[in-house]
Amino acid sequence: MKMISNNSQIIARLRIGDEGYFESVYKTFFPGLCSFSSQYMPLEEAKEIVQETMLWLWENRTSLIPELSLKSLLFTIVKNKSLNRVTQNATKSKVYQTIEKKYQQQFNDPDFYLQKELMSLFNEALNKLPEEFRRAFEMNRFEKLTHKEIAEQLKVSPQTINYRIGQALKILRKELKDYLPLFFLYGATFWAILER
Repeated sequence: MKMISNNSQIIARLRIGDEGYFESVYKTFFPGLCSFSSQYMPLEEAKEIVQETMLWLWENRTSLIPELSLKSLLFTIVKNKSLNRVTQNATKSKVYQTIEKKYQQQFNDPDFYLQKELMSLFNEALNKLPEEFRRAFEMNRFEKLTHKEIAEQLKVSPQTINYRIGQALKILRKELKDYLPLFFLYGATFWAILER
């Protein structure tokens, strides 16, 4: 998978038909766009809309403007397609209006959906850690305890705690390697947690 970098570079690569970059864009935005669209309709229908949007992106890649935010473009298209689908059904429209009123600010923020996906990916990777690694890591990163304080609580040496946290980071980075650019761009909190 190609590394997602700055917006203008991505669009430039898409415009010349770089399939590797398109695959990266697809994998990067697909989960968040599906999550966004599924607030309006069942997930299967949401996936259809996102796939239609991605197909549109590829077919119209040569007309993309480098200064345009790709993320905003994709979320706007998906939102409009979702609303059009919803308005075809009066009952669904009423449901949408209720939800829209309650969560309007979040619904209009693409980062909310990307961060939600990042949280899910991070928790999944965290839960795969061996218990002793996970515990030391959580005590250090979430409870803000020093290596010495953790060592005293767990009755092991600070060197052991240092090793466990180091191993936890190594495993997490390996599990999340395809998503690290996303953590850097959209999940500053996660990125800080994954730093040494």
